[in-house]
Amino acid sequence: MTVLRAARRCRWPAPGTDTLVDAMPASVRASDGGIEFAPDGAVAVGPEFRRREAAWIEGVAAMARAGAGVVVDEVFLGGADSQRRRRRALGGLRVLWVGVRCDGAVAAGREVARGDRIAGMAASQADPVHRGVVHDLEVDTTHSESMECARAIAVHVR
Repeated sequence: MTVLRAARRCRWPAPGTDTLVDAMPASVRASDGGIEFAPDGAVAVGPEFRRREAAWIEGVAAMARAGAGVVVDEVFLGGADSQRRRRRALGGLRVLWVGVRCDGAVAAGREVARGDRIAGMAASQADPVHRGVVHDLEVDTTHSESMECARAIAVHVR
């Protein structure tokens, strides 16, 4: 998410699922109960991943409740169900839900250019991660620069 890079300049922590996955022991990443990335970009998560993810989400909510401004970079693989889990944890907090969209073909090209993603992941996730998710604001990075999107978000944060 390029918008996140601009938000990081604000010095807010940005704990997202990538950070969680990177912090998990290899045994969890490689197990049936953890998280698996298929060669075609599909992602499968099991009960051990969900348990750790739930703890992670509660930790992020605790940081926000303690007064930290937090930018969370999430890919809602479960669409509305993923958002519901976060809404429960973030109950009582002021949250701005921002949908960051990008045309699947454009996202796939960026994925190849980055070189740190499995080919096919971006295109396969472009639409399903928004299915049933309610956003307060949406930005589209297909034709907009990251700073333009960040500015649109900043207007809503102020």
